[in-house]
Amino acid sequence: MDSDDDFMSGLSSDEDALQDESDDDNGSADGMSRSFHFPSPFSCRRTNLPHEPSSSPLITNLYQPTDFGFDEPEPDLGYTQKDEVKKEKKSFDTTFKVYEPKDIQAQQDDLIDEVNMILDIRKEDAAILLRHFRWNKERLIEDYMDRPKKVLESAGLGPSSTGPPRLETIPGFMCDICCEDDADLLSFAMKCGHRYCADCYRQYLTQKIKEEGEAARIQCPQDGCKRIMDAKSLDLLVSVDLKDRYHELLTRTYVEDKDQLKWCPAPDCVNAIECGIKKKDLDKVVPTVACDCKHRFCFGCGQADHQPAPCELVKKWLKKCADDSETANWISANTKECPKCVSTIEKNGGCNHMTCRKCKHEFCWMCMGLWSEHGTSWYNCNRFEEKSGSEARDAQTKSRVSLERYLHYYNRYANHEQSAKLDKDIYQKTESKMIKLQTASGMSWIEVQYLNAASQALQTCRQTLKWTYAFAFYLARNNLTEMFEDNQKDLEMAVEALSEMFEKPVEDLADSKLKVEIMDKTSYCNKRRVILLEDTADNLANGVWTWSNGF
Repeated sequence: MDSDDDFMSGLSSDEDALQDESDDDNGSADGMSRSFHFPSPFSCRRTNLPHEPSSSPLITNLYQPTDFGFDEPEPDLGYTQKDEVKKEKKSFDTTFKVYEPKDIQAQQDDLIDEVNMILDIRKEDAAILLRHFRWNKERLIEDYMDRPKKVLESAGLGPSSTGPPRLETIPGFMCDICCEDDADLLSFAMKCGHRYCADCYRQYLTQKIKEEGEAARIQCPQDGCKRIMDAKSLDLLVSVDLKDRYHELLTRTYVEDKDQLKWCPAPDCVNAIECGIKKKDLDKVVPTVACDCKHRFCFGCGQADHQPAPCELVKKWLKKCADDSETANWISANTKECPKCVSTIEKNGGCNHMTCRKCKHEFCWMCMGLWSEHGTSWYNCNRFEEKSGSEARDAQTKSRVSLERYLHYYNRYANHEQSAKLDKDIYQKTESKMIKLQTASGMSWIEVQYLNAASQALQTCRQTLKWTYAFAFYLARNNLTEMFEDNQKDLEMAVEALSEMFEKPVEDLADSKLKVEIMDKTSYCNKRRVILLEDTADNLANGVWTWSNGF
């Protein structure tokens, strides 16, 4: 066994070797610092340490690698980065995915290839089968395995009498549509064997694709034949532009057949959105999604973002605002019905003595009682407690209260809708304002981006506030309603304050103090909106909201 002196001597030799290596790296052996290198598996970074004449500190440092700059692993706190992402997800947020046309086509091709491989059929026939089953691959394979002939016939793929599709010249052939029988007449027949000239087929396909917008289920022109035209056959007959339109319609059919896919409703947008929210859950969640084109809309009904109001509520509210329901309310509030013939009467004078022009019944406008019982009391109704008159007055009062309540919420709804449109116009002018602010204040383009953020916050919050009033109209009065209105009030006050600051002249916006105030208010508006939407979404998901007014 080696002695302690030998052991220390060995350490000293190792230290000298390390020093020599450090000298090579630093270019001098006389430096005041020393670098140590440790071989794998240790992961360390170089750290300069003060020169120590004794080797004892080296022993300590060997057992304390943090002194040499070792990176220690983060402590395990019981959660991962994924958990943090999940935690950041708001209760009103919806999981979705945006697909471009190439992605949608890739999905179709993958499904067609898979069915083609499993069932050992042509790709064109696999595509027709998938469209027939609304791209439900599992149900297609299950049904095909049980009864293949029936599945093929129902999908428009009956028995085949010919080979691959091709244009042919048949001696003695006469087209049953145009009755042409030229010797060099080109003809075409699908696998069903029904043959027509190429020109008639082209006209038929042009009408189906261009005028009717049909692509997925174009049948054979023969009456009673349900054979479906496949893509390969069509490519032989039509022009390039019509072929492109045909494949575009097929893609649209794919999206429309999938319950979890919807086209973005924004003009000129070609993207599709995938979302797993089902129709039965639309009373518990408002599935708002955002396309890559920046358009936000509800996946459930296709309307523009209407959080926090659920789809059915939005439908009822828009109908209430658009149809004649409020005209009926006005009639109820400003007219009365004749107690005898129930004809609608509008008072156009100051006298309370009313005579129905239809049945000549005379009554009092105030109490709806018989005018003969009033004697000469023209303006003082002494029959106020009469039952018939009391019921008429109660109905009139209720109608007026209902109308006033509706107008209260509608006016605020319409005001925020108009303000949102004005804010959008301002947003379009924000860039020029930012350029002017750069010139006036000397700020960089990045430094003036707070105006862009404020403009976006105004639009988003206005949109939310607009639908909070439609939401509140149908709510029954309780403690939850009061909490909702408090959140609504806080958000509205913050938005109005931000809007006032945002509309100040460029000269005022150059003030650094105002810039900070705008940034703070923008952040506050966004936070208040999140609080309101989270509270509403949680209560909606838990089914604790109570409704009134026919909802």
